[in-house]
Amino acid sequence: MQVRTLIKQDFDRAYEKVDVIISPVSPTPPWKIGEKVSDPLAMYLSDVYTVTANLAGVPGISVPAGFSVDGLPIGIQFMGPHFSEELLFK
Repeated sequence: MQVRTLIKQDFDRAYEKVDVIISPVSPTPPWKIGEKVSDPLAMYLSDVYTVTANLAGVPGISVPAGFSVDGLPIGIQFMGPHFSEELLFK
């Protein structure tokens, strides 16, 4: 809970300077279905950028943002301060 509080405080400080935070959804380009089945750690780490919104308790939305060189979809994530869902939908 202490770490979660620190993360929330970091987000609160950031939102004093910006309206939203934009980040990739995943740290790597997507892989093909079944490609990482033998590497559960890589699969787990692919969600690392989306976890922070949940830990901080802030709203976030990910939307399609294009395609990788292999033609696989890539997403972008928007996170906002508490109760900013309407702003994120805009």
